[in-house]
Amino acid sequence: MIKFEDSFFEEFEFTKEQIQGYLASTEKDLKIASDSNVPEVIFQFSYNVLIKLGITLIAKHGYRARSKTGHHAKIIEKLAEVLNDDKILAIGNLMRKRRNVELYSGGGVITDKQAKEYLEFVKALVQKIGAKIV
Repeated sequence: MIKFEDSFFEEFEFTKEQIQGYLASTEKDLKIASDSNVPEVIFQFSYNVLIKLGITLIAKHGYRARSKTGHHAKIIEKLAEVLNDDKILAIGNLMRKRRNVELYSGGGVITDKQAKEYLEFVKALVQKIGAKIV
């Protein structure tokens, strides 16, 4: 049984349409990442896909994340826990830390290779999660 901590999550009854909307938004970001040739764009939208997948899967379990410091880390943690995949936690946290450096510390370099690896990672997650959502 997955435990959703009250400090980061609250119970919420989502409609099927709301969950499908989250999934559609995720797919839109995946398309933007896939269609871009700019490593920073690929990375940022791949990160968005990761977080939106977590939000979608958490919603499917009847919860939503509270917007507070650390909630992205908790979303990644729950995504990994629900899917029983420690690789999601490891790679997801690397992405989160890299995104934080980009956003809060004046940026960093995202190589083309790194961006493509992150994109392939989230594409695989979309495939894995899509079957669980529908």
